[in-house]
Amino acid sequence: MNEEIEFFSYLLENYAAYKKRTTRDVLQEWDKHDITQKIYDSYWEYHTERIENAFEDINCLVATGKHAW
Repeated sequence: MNEEIEFFSYLLENYAAYKKRTTRDVLQEWDKHDITQKIYDSYWEYHTERIENAFEDINCLVATGKHAW
């Protein structure tokens, strides 16, 4: 498994815990909003910052479809 997919799994699991939801529900929501690939592609930005920053950006993606930055 490469670094990106490992981090994506880590991010998904932690975001789901943060939202008090299942990973399945979160992934379905990301797919519904067509942001799963954007989140996966943000590996370089997300893994170098606090995970809470990634959560904030993901919340923005869910709400608007655009990154907070």
